[in-house]
Amino acid sequence: MGGSSALNGTGNEGDQGEPRVLVVDDHDLFRNGLVNLLSEQGVHIVGEAPSGEDALRLVRELAPDVVIMDLNMPGISGVHATREIAAVAPRTRVVVLTISADGGDVVEAVMAGACGYLLKDSSIQQLVDGIKAAAAGESLISPQIAAQVLQLLRSQAAGLGQSESVRADLSDRELEVLKLIAIGKDNAVIAQELFISPKTVKNHISNILMKLQIENRIQAAVYAVRSGIV
Repeated sequence: MGGSSALNGTGNEGDQGEPRVLVVDDHDLFRNGLVNLLSEQGVHIVGEAPSGEDALRLVRELAPDVVIMDLNMPGISGVHATREIAAVAPRTRVVVLTISADGGDVVEAVMAGACGYLLKDSSIQQLVDGIKAAAAGESLISPQIAAQVLQLLRSQAAGLGQSESVRADLSDRELEVLKLIAIGKDNAVIAQELFISPKTVKNHISNILMKLQIENRIQAAVYAVRSGIV
């Protein structure tokens, strides 16, 4: 009980295009149940870990596409582990799965590099959707905490000076896309509202991330709100 394990081999043995997933949670019963539920949904689980330390080791060994990460664990916390994963394995995406709906925890996890944040009372389909979104470079936050996070960020907004700096870095179209990202619009809706193709939306988002030197669209939303753009 409590040991980390690698499942279904190592390396890139998974079906091409199928996300390879590592599950990290210090509660054995929950972790084992989650692995079974995800496996029943056809998710390719490559390993599981009971701690942040084991998670970092397995990320180096297995190079998973997505890590399902608990936040509150003894030793290295989920936030610390997420930050380390972003540094040593930038192609591995982290989706936080936790009981905490605290806006501060969400922001801390996102700024550490998480590209998704779901509560443990989410449905298994929401988690599967979050895994697929993360693997595709998209992001997913539980709807019940998204509004709370935006409110928290607005209260911490840095002010107009930073907003003017961001506006100088981005084109008018990129600013439009950034504003829509910050209020929770997905690529399909952004494309419809701006009368452009989804591929063009993805190109704009890539340019935004590169110019602002951030990793994902959730961080872009955080940046936009803190800068007073929305």
